[in-house]
Amino acid sequence: MDLIERTPTSRKLARVVVIGSGLSGLAAAHRIHELTASSRQPIEVVVLEAKDRIGGVIWTERVNGFTLEGGPDSFLTNKPWGIDLCTRLGLTDQLVETDSSHRRSFVVRKGQLAPVPEGFVLMVPHRILPILTTPVLSWRGKLRVLMDLVVPQRVEDTEESLASFVRRRLGREALERLVQPLVGGIYTGDPNDLSLKATLPQYLAMEREHGSLIRAAWRQQSRDRATRQHVRHASGARYGMFVSLADGMDVLPRTLAAALPPGTVRTHSAVRRLSRNGAASPWMVELLDRPPVEADAVIVTTEAHSTARMIDMEDPGLALQLRAIPYASSVVVNVAYRRDQVQHPLDGFGVVVPATEGRSILAVSFSSVKFPSRAPSGTVLLRVFIGGATQPGLFDLDDSSLGDLVAQEMAGLIGVHGDPLLLRIARHPRAMPQYILGHLDHVEAIRRKLTKYPRLFLTGIAFDGIGIPDCIHAAETTAENVFNSLANPASTAAA
Repeated sequence: MDLIERTPTSRKLARVVVIGSGLSGLAAAHRIHELTASSRQPIEVVVLEAKDRIGGVIWTERVNGFTLEGGPDSFLTNKPWGIDLCTRLGLTDQLVETDSSHRRSFVVRKGQLAPVPEGFVLMVPHRILPILTTPVLSWRGKLRVLMDLVVPQRVEDTEESLASFVRRRLGREALERLVQPLVGGIYTGDPNDLSLKATLPQYLAMEREHGSLIRAAWRQQSRDRATRQHVRHASGARYGMFVSLADGMDVLPRTLAAALPPGTVRTHSAVRRLSRNGAASPWMVELLDRPPVEADAVIVTTEAHSTARMIDMEDPGLALQLRAIPYASSVVVNVAYRRDQVQHPLDGFGVVVPATEGRSILAVSFSSVKFPSRAPSGTVLLRVFIGGATQPGLFDLDDSSLGDLVAQEMAGLIGVHGDPLLLRIARHPRAMPQYILGHLDHVEAIRRKLTKYPRLFLTGIAFDGIGIPDCIHAAETTAENVFNSLANPASTAAA
């Protein structure tokens, strides 16, 4: 019998409804399934997805030998949760590292591509000589970076923006010409608005412990020879720590879904609202065009603004708090050319574009350099990033205009000429939460309010980190809280 069509009185098992079949939803459902399989606490899980496909922002298409990623194309290994899940799913043999030949990136400076200084990782220079010789910074800017060694540690305990922190430690030039494009490309946000504590708290800890980012990097390298060898030859992002899946990133959500009992995941199942008849009553998950589903616990993994719509009738105040989390929209354009159509040697993994350059893109990833198996021999596959919080109007361009924009920018930056072999556009409307100043306090206030609703759980990238490992960790922790709350009916835990 179809799980969704069962009447409440016909149920014998506790039921968890997971709303959303992105990575958070599927990881949560899978973790509950793992826990039930190893215990005597059987739980029925239903995953509801409004769209016609699973995976959320993970979007892979395979065309004529190209592997196109419309969302994330890799994940970091320095946090264990992504690798751990892949191991449990039997995907270890699918893991592939970035190509070791060109682990560096470029930054646009006065319309030209210049290498990011070797050893400059996100916002920390691990080596001095590349800083002194880079054409990206003026001599004044270079000396200001080195002043990080003597700039006093901040004593105020108030929250600081990412931009303020970098200006204070490394100077305005380093912020505008290096850090903003490198970090802004990750969060598609304005560093003047982003909270350092919520986005990159490790750098705050480096200052507090060592009084200087440069000194902290040196001490880290002296403790770890392997880290020193990795950083010495890398620049920009931590490319040596990135892995992907050989057959595309969508292998991860597809494998998660396949590991669940048949019929668990239901597409075309848009949720209208969540409701209860009373504090002790089960949750009713009301769908747009299907019978409602009764649930002993609900995990909502959708964007905060979508979650707000579902709970508006139950708790308008909580819905208002969720709507207050800002989101940015972005576009990823996969575009392929013959190799002889591109003049640049493509001896790096990509280009980041400072806002001060006044261009219409955020970054370009050289996908077929980063992962050579992504494109046939003799071709080039690029991923172009557009929009974000700093250029929201570009998201509204039609496909034809986006194609023209990409052609113009690629011609100017890397010398592309002629029509592309293929072009695919992936749009992500209001999909990237912005961790602005006050974000952590805001999330804590939401969680305090959730304590009124035992067995209503919220997880996803709006709360605990945007990276794939963070997403998996938060989802699995939530799943464990759900399992424990059902195993112990007296529990009122909420996540």
